[in-house]
Amino acid sequence: MPRTGDSMRGLAVFIADIRNCKSREQEKKRINKELANIRSKFKGDKQLDGYQKKKYVCKLLFIFLLGNDVDFGHMEAVDLLASNKYTEKQIGYLFISVMMHHSNDLYKLVIQAIKNDLSSKDPVHICLALTCIANIGTPEMAEEIGDEVPKILTSPDTLHGVKKCAALCLLRLFELKSDKFTHTELSSRLIALLSDQHLGVVTSACSLIQALVTFTPGDYKGCVSLAVSRLSRIVSSTDLKDYMYYFIAAPWLSVKLLRLLQSYSQPEDGAVYERLKESLETILNRATDPPKSKKIQHTNAKNAVLFEAISLIIHYDSDAALMVRSCNLLGGFLNSKETNLRYLALESLTKLAVSDFSRKAVMKHQETVVQALKNERDLSVRQRAVDLLYAMCDREQAEEIVGELLAYLEKADYSIREELVLKIAILAEKFAQDYKWYVDVVLNLIRIAGDYIADEVWYRVTQIVINRDDIQAYAAKTVFEALQAPTCHENMVKVGAYILGEFGNLIAGDERSGPIVQFKLLHSMFHLCSNQTKYILLSTYIKLINLFPEIKGDIEEVLGNDNQLRNSDAEIQQRAMEYTKLSQIASSDLLATVLEEMPQFTERESSLLAKLKRKSNTMVKEREVPEGDNTSTQESGTPEDSPVLNNHTTLPLAQPAPVTAPAAEPSLLDMFGGAPPAQDPTKVQVVTGLIECNEASQPNFNAFICSRNNGILFENDIIQIGVKSEFTGVLGKLQVFYGNKSPLPLQGFTTTLYISAADEPCLRLEGQRVAQLIAAGAQIPQTIKATAVSAFAECPLIQISFSAAGSAQNMVLRLPLLVNKFFRGTSMAAADFFVRWKNLSLPAQECQKVFKASKPMDNDLVKGKVNGFGFQVLDGVDPKPDNLVGAGIVMCEGSQIGCLLRLEPSKAALMYRMTVRSSREGVPELLVNLLAQDL
Repeated sequence: MPRTGDSMRGLAVFIADIRNCKSREQEKKRINKELANIRSKFKGDKQLDGYQKKKYVCKLLFIFLLGNDVDFGHMEAVDLLASNKYTEKQIGYLFISVMMHHSNDLYKLVIQAIKNDLSSKDPVHICLALTCIANIGTPEMAEEIGDEVPKILTSPDTLHGVKKCAALCLLRLFELKSDKFTHTELSSRLIALLSDQHLGVVTSACSLIQALVTFTPGDYKGCVSLAVSRLSRIVSSTDLKDYMYYFIAAPWLSVKLLRLLQSYSQPEDGAVYERLKESLETILNRATDPPKSKKIQHTNAKNAVLFEAISLIIHYDSDAALMVRSCNLLGGFLNSKETNLRYLALESLTKLAVSDFSRKAVMKHQETVVQALKNERDLSVRQRAVDLLYAMCDREQAEEIVGELLAYLEKADYSIREELVLKIAILAEKFAQDYKWYVDVVLNLIRIAGDYIADEVWYRVTQIVINRDDIQAYAAKTVFEALQAPTCHENMVKVGAYILGEFGNLIAGDERSGPIVQFKLLHSMFHLCSNQTKYILLSTYIKLINLFPEIKGDIEEVLGNDNQLRNSDAEIQQRAMEYTKLSQIASSDLLATVLEEMPQFTERESSLLAKLKRKSNTMVKEREVPEGDNTSTQESGTPEDSPVLNNHTTLPLAQPAPVTAPAAEPSLLDMFGGAPPAQDPTKVQVVTGLIECNEASQPNFNAFICSRNNGILFENDIIQIGVKSEFTGVLGKLQVFYGNKSPLPLQGFTTTLYISAADEPCLRLEGQRVAQLIAAGAQIPQTIKATAVSAFAECPLIQISFSAAGSAQNMVLRLPLLVNKFFRGTSMAAADFFVRWKNLSLPAQECQKVFKASKPMDNDLVKGKVNGFGFQVLDGVDPKPDNLVGAGIVMCEGSQIGCLLRLEPSKAALMYRMTVRSSREGVPELLVNLLAQDL
């Protein structure tokens, strides 16, 4: 409320009377009396002056704020808007902002009054009007006044205070009617505001441009250099007068500038990037300086700028030194007394953990993160610690990290247990070197948190056991022992029933786990289980008849029992009846044929990751497909189609289709990966034969060879195309994301895949068609699946056609689907390496190439690239320490192609000599040519 003072004594007296009321009834009586008085004044005295109107309107506003209905006084408030006195106009705008709905008949008069004030020469009146628009703006107001606000904002004669109001007002109007403020002329004038001398104007302009960038990013690319320049001046300044906040120069503006820069990819101009890099280094350096103040405001402002700078470094993901320094700084915050700092540090380290540049630096803090998991009181911080351990896990630390997560699971909060179970199962599967360990982990999960085990978890372990002969006996023995525990979860019964029904014969030689013992153990739990589990148990019983004919009588007695044959559940009735008749009528040979051991499942993707994404919005994120120009993340796809994807893949086995799955459950059958689907007419067309491709349109394509699976494939002012890919064994999955950067929809959107005739037998492609319309600012995904049948030479092409603003667009791009993506490193001793090297001595089995280094010949960098390519570097094999030796296998359907590498650098001549030998003719040349491109 405005200050009352002596000028509105009546208002002060009325407020005092209300405060002195002893009861609600007394207050209501006083309010009604005042309302009657005001109403009579408004109706009876037509010559009320501005002061009287202001006083009565203030009283109405006060009554309304007390929670009472006020249905008059709106016209008098509108009259105040026409006053030339500041106090009267201020009260009028205040009343309008609080009490008038946009459906009111007087709203057009309000818009006209605002127009009049915007054209006024009095800056105070202009600011009042702009503030009102920012508070109560509507689409109608945006249409009527939208052209006036940009003029005020960009006029050289406008005062700085008015510009600040105008920028925030325009932000409100843009949110209401975004298509009205997207023309290019406006963008160039708004970008110029970043170089304004007044930092308040720059701060407001940053907020406005940040919002506009999400809609038309191409129009605002010019803001990058200005933002870098302004940030550099702020960081290097020591005295900004009114903009020093507890010894920190303009922290809010610094944060806004850093966040704005994250809307774009790394600056292409070398000078601009160097200046930005200097600013980031300065911010990181100051983080280690002694604090200039002990007050919390100083610490908060300093850390706000620091964390935003680290976010920008992570977004660029290009400078190893900056990323490692950021990691070391964040590591120091892990032991901070401030809970918020520990939370933010863990969250940022999780993002750093998925970068090749900083992964090792993050792993140094593993012990500290484990301690946070054990001792942290705050649940949200513990959750971030789980995410970080999940992100940093690799083959070497897998057993230790999974062990810590299992220990934490026993005392974890119930709200996160299901997500934690999925993460443990994924890590155990992905990094299992011994699948006996994987079986132990999953059974432990069921024992500790059986109620939170998703069906996908136990489906998965049965798949792996069926597909791996070497662990079937161990799995049968282990699950048999687990079923003997005093308390056994129903999910354990499901796993036990399935595995014993398939492989119980492998442990039947021991009297303690003989046929009848297995049957009695399983049947002892029958009455405790749900109907779904009973279906599985009944199917297991008929399987046991096939495995152990000697217990046929015992099982038939159970199957023929009235409890089953007359069960209220029709599925149990049907199974019991059919299995009984089958055992009685079928011969032993027929029974063996019908109930033979399940065949191995064909390799398909795991559903655990999709399950994890559905269950948690706070999952570990791989670095997103760069929002190069911050294309809108609204998608027409499902959550699991999002570009925000996990960095971990799992073994590509299909969901099992146990004979125990009830026919009445189509979703369960589908989850188990039942019969193959019919040909889908919505699949994208795959054409044999390559077409012309402009490789210059993808200047960063070589980065996909060794170091990255995610990134931007192509970008212009109309469209941004990004990709996220995962490869496991012979399977690959590419998620391609098409983002519309233009203010108009993209129509007639179609894609076509092309593969060379020579590679067509070697690579099987399958993809879903995309929607033919991409709305302005929207993004849609497309999934492309690939199966490596044999080694292939050329990467497939994708042709993208659409119409934008009536103009036909056509582009052909290379997909980052290369033979080394199906490459898996393997370790071997030095003696084994040289034996195999000598055995691969035929000319067709070797390819050697001498070429000039295109990048610095740093040993660690080259080693990282070779590892990223797919070879496992074998240390200590080559007698020359600078030489790199590696081994790997190209995974193909039905075969595995072994490959050996020797890379000899000459730092004096800046040259490499690369030799690759392989058991398959033509493969060495493919690998040499690919790896040489990135070296």
